[in-house]
Amino acid sequence: MSNEPLDPSTMSRRRQIIETFKMTKQVDRAVGWWMLLAFLVFGGVGFGIFWLLPGKGTIGLIMAIVGGLLLGFLGMMIVFSRRAQKAAYARLDGQVGGGARALSMLRRGWKLEEVVGFTKQQDMVHRVVGPPGIVLVGEGNPNRLRQLMASERRKHERVAADFPVHEVFVGNDEGQVPLPKLVKHVQKLGRQVKPAEQTDLLMRLKALDAQRPKVPLPRGPVPTSMKGMRGNLKGR
Repeated sequence: MSNEPLDPSTMSRRRQIIETFKMTKQVDRAVGWWMLLAFLVFGGVGFGIFWLLPGKGTIGLIMAIVGGLLLGFLGMMIVFSRRAQKAAYARLDGQVGGGARALSMLRRGWKLEEVVGFTKQQDMVHRVVGPPGIVLVGEGNPNRLRQLMASERRKHERVAADFPVHEVFVGNDEGQVPLPKLVKHVQKLGRQVKPAEQTDLLMRLKALDAQRPKVPLPRGPVPTSMKGMRGNLKGR
């Protein structure tokens, strides 16, 4: 059997959901029971709501059953989405490049560049360009990261002119952002750069990126599944 990581872009929507469920169950063994409970609760509420609507008899019963099934399925998918995302972050936590994989969950309007700075000990800094401007995200040993982050900040400020540069450190210690909260933290940094200005900023950063070597991150089933899960659970 091949151990090659699965590429969500080559799978059907049904296959993506199945693979996401399998990976979620490896971390969260109760996910199936929670989905069943959600289906029964939401389905029961939906049945009751539609049954109370005007129009009893056979048509009313059919509407109540269909409404219950639809709301039950919706509730089940909401629970699946939440628990699958939590499980995915749990698998990424502590892995090399986990921060970059989490940042890949950002929506449109954000440009992620993985490993713009790194050390031999696998500490790394990623860059995200979006509404807040430039966001440098570091993961690794805090002591080594401070020096690496300061170096990357100077490089980016030289080409970024007046565009804001933010620093974010991934981790569970004081002053750091836990991996599951990373995406929301970055999104809440504010809107300081307009879309047209982002294009200008990205053009400025091209010259800086051309001078640095590319360091590929280790690939595996968890990182590659994140993009597929993003499409499935967010409906895009």
